[in-house]
Amino acid sequence: MNLSRPDSEKPTNGELEPLTEKPTNGELAPRKDKSVVIIHEREKRLIYRISDNPPVHLTFMFAIQQMLTTISSSMSMSVVVAELVCARDDDEIKTKILSTTMLMSGISTFLVSTFGVRIPIYQGPALPYIIPLLAMSTLKEFYCPNYHVSTDSLSSVNGTAGIFGGAISLNETRELTYSKIQAISGGLMAAGVIHLLIGFTGLVGVFARYIGPITIVPTITLVGLSIYTVAVKFSEKHWGVAAITTGTGLVLALYLNGKKTPLPGYNKKRGFYVKWYPLHTVFAILFSIMAGWTLSAILTVSGSMSDDRNHIHYYARTDSRNDIIFKSPWFYIAYPGQFGMMGFSVAAFISCLVATFMSVIDSIGDYNAAARVCLVPPPPSHAVNRGIFLEGVMSFFAGTTGACHATVSYGGNIGAVGITKVASRRVFQVMAIMYIIFSIVLKISAVFITIPYPVLGGCMILSFGIFIGLILSNLQFIDLNSTRNLAIVGIAILLGLMLPYWAEKNQDAIKTGNAHIDNIFLMLMSNGGFVGGFIAFFLDNTVPGTLKDRGLDITEESLDEDLYEEGYEVYEFQNIPRFIKESRIYQFLPIFSKQKNL
Repeated sequence: MNLSRPDSEKPTNGELEPLTEKPTNGELAPRKDKSVVIIHEREKRLIYRISDNPPVHLTFMFAIQQMLTTISSSMSMSVVVAELVCARDDDEIKTKILSTTMLMSGISTFLVSTFGVRIPIYQGPALPYIIPLLAMSTLKEFYCPNYHVSTDSLSSVNGTAGIFGGAISLNETRELTYSKIQAISGGLMAAGVIHLLIGFTGLVGVFARYIGPITIVPTITLVGLSIYTVAVKFSEKHWGVAAITTGTGLVLALYLNGKKTPLPGYNKKRGFYVKWYPLHTVFAILFSIMAGWTLSAILTVSGSMSDDRNHIHYYARTDSRNDIIFKSPWFYIAYPGQFGMMGFSVAAFISCLVATFMSVIDSIGDYNAAARVCLVPPPPSHAVNRGIFLEGVMSFFAGTTGACHATVSYGGNIGAVGITKVASRRVFQVMAIMYIIFSIVLKISAVFITIPYPVLGGCMILSFGIFIGLILSNLQFIDLNSTRNLAIVGIAILLGLMLPYWAEKNQDAIKTGNAHIDNIFLMLMSNGGFVGGFIAFFLDNTVPGTLKDRGLDITEESLDEDLYEEGYEVYEFQNIPRFIKESRIYQFLPIFSKQKNL
């Protein structure tokens, strides 16, 4: 019996077909008794997609893994803010700022991933808001009289107490600290209102139409590359520990990619059996942290690392920051007005407003990067509007609580998704709830904050390395044979490196006659992401070029469905009643989809 057919007669569209048998008369006749079905199954590129819900125990572990890559930034941000508001030696205020920072991160992450852009995005303390604070510290109204805040503090944004060099005793009154927090809070609230209006009115969605790969690649690449200073600062505490951390992740996530781990299993029907599961891939970062932390513990116990605080290996010890656990209170709940009534400062408002525009551009790039790593189409304008709107709401709320900074999406977690292949929205929702709990029970969060610095450095090499690669992958949508495109990208990246270097060496070169304006120009020129992004955006929208060459002709109809695991439905709310979708308000607001069938 012959069930085969010539290749030219076989279907190529992947549809199912019944096979036929060849009778003796030479004619083809369908089989009436049985049919054989051929199913072409595509290889699974994500272990868990955005809409997938892993088992409860795995979800909890995935959430801890994501949290470990970011929780240190909450502690470090509270230290930097305390330094800038002259509360270096006030443990009570530092505790309140830490609790507030973690609470803002948890609430913002939950809102943006659930109701905002609805893709797995971690919202953490925003670095763009610290850069203005550093500049403001040089102004008379924000100057701490008994010590100087160095711009080297910026390098410790992902570190914790102890990275600052040469701590000097400060006997500053709490009233001075409160007045600083109140002035910054008022400016942050005002900037937050503008931030949420940018999203709510749909302005960012309109603006995003002119931001293509040629703008995104230089902007976010320069932001990602700026992390290398922090990664070096962490890793240099012990390069061996950092190398083991990074190497473990590379082996598990790349060299063993596609392999599965045998695990024992049991159920009533099958009894004991062996289950093959990619455990080493989904927990690559967690296993990397455990490997680095274990090595640090062995070196600490064996006495291989010095216990002298001035020695470079001190912060590679597992016991170097155990005092954080003992000094942290058990419980604290951050609340609006905890530092008094909000004030207002023009300098603070202008600084926060500049940071707002920088964070909006950063978020647009991160949304697109997250969509790529999750294998879904680029976020539509209304989803971007919702995400920016909720970020603005959280900026306003952060101002009421005295956090002194807003929250912004983190590229490191996007890179972690690319490593682990776990893109589940539920994981980030659980992580957000963990942050909220840890903001109240500070003893628990302090345990995670004691992770040795080189372990964090090794994780940053992994996560941000993948993140930068994801950003560069956007170049596939543009014409790389076009001199126009190559020139714009190259010039934007080069100037994004040159101008910040020049500004650092010539901080007194800008003289407009107004100290506030001088600081604004200095802040803008010192930020490589802003410089490169602005130049790329301006050139890309003024130099003649077709939409196709610029990578801006992507529409829902032009997308190749084979590239994605899920479609535009991941950005939509699935259970909204039909009468609400058809209402005028729903159709009018630019934060909702206008397609009634979604």
